[in-house]
Amino acid sequence: MAPPVRTTRLRRTLLAALVTAAVAVPVVGAARPAEVPAPAPRAVRPLTAGDPAALAAQLDARYATGRADLAAAARMADEYGAHRRAGSLRTMAGPGRQFLAFDGRDGGRSVEVVGDLARADRIAVLVPGVDTAPDSYGRFRAGAVALQATLQREFGARAAVVGWLGYRTPATASAASLTPGRADQAAPGLRAFVEELRGIRPDARITLLGHSYGSVVCALAAHGLPVAAVVLYGSPGTGLDSAADLHTRATVWAGRATGDWVAEVPHLSLPLLPGTELGFGTDPMDPAFGARRFATGDGGHSDYLAPGSVPLRNLARIVDGQEPDRA
Repeated sequence: MAPPVRTTRLRRTLLAALVTAAVAVPVVGAARPAEVPAPAPRAVRPLTAGDPAALAAQLDARYATGRADLAAAARMADEYGAHRRAGSLRTMAGPGRQFLAFDGRDGGRSVEVVGDLARADRIAVLVPGVDTAPDSYGRFRAGAVALQATLQREFGARAAVVGWLGYRTPATASAASLTPGRADQAAPGLRAFVEELRGIRPDARITLLGHSYGSVVCALAAHGLPVAAVVLYGSPGTGLDSAADLHTRATVWAGRATGDWVAEVPHLSLPLLPGTELGFGTDPMDPAFGARRFATGDGGHSDYLAPGSVPLRNLARIVDGQEPDRA
């Protein structure tokens, strides 16, 4: 017999209190890990709308600046002795890579394009979750490459995928990963970037896709954004009670694979410190949240963009404006 609802809620509340005591309290006053130094990025001109050839020329100039910023950051990291970071940055600065922006300070921020943004009529903006940084960037980029390839190969779409690492992602099981604080800080930057995309590609269909903690960022940024869909996958919650609270005309989708450990995260929201809450509230997969649910197969938390997978194909369908397989 299942325990009463009140008992279940009490257990979740106690679990949250234990997590707070075990994780949040010990890190108060703890020394922050030393940051790898990096130079300030070069100043760039805002992108402006124009015909595809003119926009492509602007983008090429921006990409060249991004590669130069990455190379400069790699040299500084080497001088500092952070050779692993330097190697990652040199890979990111390789020929043909298309970074609209890179800033290696404070853990690293970047915006990379996969595909031809100047001519794309389908644009996916991927927002990553925990533990995404220059040292682990290859995994994030591989997902963007797989999504763009699926859009072109299976749907014939003129598509660009943008990997938006515009915030300092929290570490798994850190205090920051249990509260929406980092997402609150990241949301204005994501909003500004999507507005810029709409300005240079006014006729393109733009989809916002947030994985894990990135889904919290997307939900908090979604208010009034000119996007066709907001996709929350592998989400621990959004900090909001319902899809209606995103205040968007976009279709809100949610998906979670059966092997994803994030399903075990208690869906609650409790006051922690003044102005801070522990947890992310209602499960986006709960019918009461009001999102449309799509099929995601039986993979794990990091498998949503695996080549050939069920969730990858359904995410591509959503980006293309098609109906995905439903959960």
